[in-house]
Amino acid sequence: MSKEKVILAYSGGLDTTVIIPWLKENYDYDVVAVCIDVGQGDDWGKIKQRALDTGASSCYVVDAREEYITDFIWPALKANAIYEDRYLLGTSTARPLIAKILVDYARQEGATAICHGATGKGNDQIRFELTIKAFAPDLKIIAPWRIWDIQSREEEIEYLEKRNIPVPMKKDQSYSRDENIWHLSHEGLELEETENEPNWKHMLQLTVVPEEAPEAGEYVEVGFEHGIPVSVNGKKMGALELMKELNKIGGRNGVGLVDIVENRVVGMKSRGVYETPGGAILYFAHEQMDHLCLDRDTYFFKQQASLKMSELIYNGRWYTRLMESLMAFMDTAEQNVTGTVKMKLYKGSIRGAGSSSPYSLYNANIASFTTGDLYDHHDAEGFITLFGLPLKVRAMMEQATGQGQAVEAKALKQRPTE
Repeated sequence: MSKEKVILAYSGGLDTTVIIPWLKENYDYDVVAVCIDVGQGDDWGKIKQRALDTGASSCYVVDAREEYITDFIWPALKANAIYEDRYLLGTSTARPLIAKILVDYARQEGATAICHGATGKGNDQIRFELTIKAFAPDLKIIAPWRIWDIQSREEEIEYLEKRNIPVPMKKDQSYSRDENIWHLSHEGLELEETENEPNWKHMLQLTVVPEEAPEAGEYVEVGFEHGIPVSVNGKKMGALELMKELNKIGGRNGVGLVDIVENRVVGMKSRGVYETPGGAILYFAHEQMDHLCLDRDTYFFKQQASLKMSELIYNGRWYTRLMESLMAFMDTAEQNVTGTVKMKLYKGSIRGAGSSSPYSLYNANIASFTTGDLYDHHDAEGFITLFGLPLKVRAMMEQATGQGQAVEAKALKQRPTE
């Protein structure tokens, strides 16, 4: 009788390398490892061999980079979705795609369970499992960090050493990292104490320390069509090529570094450092385009929708009706967000250097200080009269009832005297 199969989200890192023998010892499953490339830059040939050598019965490598960018990064970018004002949702956007692919392979292999290496304290367990439940509520989910007795990375290393399994990391380079084509995150070590400055030179991999960026800085221009980036410095590019190019440009100029203490879904605060060089450029540029092309009401409502969308993404609720509806709104709102934005990058900073669009709502004839035919200064008087009518009516009522005198007397009493 053949064994039941479990699909393991395999990265080749410490956690998932430990999980393969642990699954075999505790469940007697056939372990099918699935490596999903969302831009980690890993040597997938070596990682696949490591999975097989560690005990996996088979291992698949899936190139999902283009799909990740077009179906997950671009929708978040179009919404200007940012979690807690700083985090550009690098890990959060990738997890739903990874989980969906795991379900696809579970169906292909006839597996009865899916296993992931997310910790019991983190957000990723939620993101993985909500997506799995959305597509395959019948599958069992195994989360070893919520089950086993292993308490630390040191114990994981000891676990592998006792079984003569090579440890896939250096002991002195034990940041908890997540990398994809959009970002690289760092947690652990000195970051666990909020009073410590990050060890930037030891940590950074995509981005130079801003102080070491070129003195001259660099100009970069990004072109958009319907809210989606399509060109860099006048050259049309596919999604993957564009992201690689902007990561290089942003990285060498030290942009996109974030050190944040954020609120996890599970209720605790955590500290992380994020490198998002290309993403920082795109978010800045896209915001510039929105300011140029969106009318006031749409822009104000989009700000509110963006906050909700960032919350949904962070909380792992990508595959929900509300998320689908918000993305539909963003698609409509962004129909005319087409044009180019030029920026100056300088030692970690980004500033605008001009933008243009055939759908620009900026009209120099109206905005100019010079009086023109499209705007009569005298019209402002009637507008202000109507716009301020509620204030005037209230003030008249307060005067008639004496409330206004009481409010004025209280304000005078509270005013500091010399």
